[in-house]
Amino acid sequence: MEETLTPAAEHLVERMRVLVYNQRSEMGAAAAGAVGQRIRDLQGKSQAPVRIVFAAAPSQNELYEGLVREQGIDWSRVHAFHMDEYIGLPEKAPQRFGNYLQERLFSRVNPGRIELLGRTGNIEGECRRYAELLNEAPIDIVCLGIGENGHIAFNDPPVADFADPLLVKAVELDEACRTQQVNDGCFATLDDVPTHALTLTVPALMAGRHLFGIVPGKAKQAALQAALHGPLSTVCPASILRTHPAITLFTDRDAFGS
Repeated sequence: MEETLTPAAEHLVERMRVLVYNQRSEMGAAAAGAVGQRIRDLQGKSQAPVRIVFAAAPSQNELYEGLVREQGIDWSRVHAFHMDEYIGLPEKAPQRFGNYLQERLFSRVNPGRIELLGRTGNIEGECRRYAELLNEAPIDIVCLGIGENGHIAFNDPPVADFADPLLVKAVELDEACRTQQVNDGCFATLDDVPTHALTLTVPALMAGRHLFGIVPGKAKQAALQAALHGPLSTVCPASILRTHPAITLFTDRDAFGS
């Protein structure tokens, strides 16, 4: 089984278990195995749907390829959410995170319920609508990444709030965040990247019962080191992750360093 892949190194940083793999492919396979096993465990204990929030980014590609291959998951008993979405992109734009998830995962495994963010043009109303969906029941699993500026979802340093009273909000994107979208090949130029987005807030993400972080690549090294060893601060929003009681972070040598 993929979840038995042995990491090259393992660390405990406060409450966060950090598994380091030599290759990005091994990292993705191990993460998929662990997430798949958690879904199976939850489905074995209850008939209630497993509610999962998924990130949309190239850093998650290997996770989703692995999840498609995972056996024994009843996807009809999975309720799928995603954690952020651009404001202003056409509905069929390939850069929309809902479209990414539909292509990479949802259309291939057919979750029983898919709730996409950013389906209406009324920003305040959409934030309320999605917050109500999140509040219907606890979120069981959150699959997330860490941005080059330390963001989680679109909680960039200027707008991140560890005690945010909201579950979903509209934000202005930090230039470093927008530049990452160009570096990732999602947009041709910085001017093409939307300036605003909807995002689940830090408390919404931290409310998940089980968190799985997937953080590969040299471009993430500075952010990952800040998240693991820097001050607990919105200067690096991902630093809050190490306080979660049930989080496993999967990374590779490129991102973790030597």
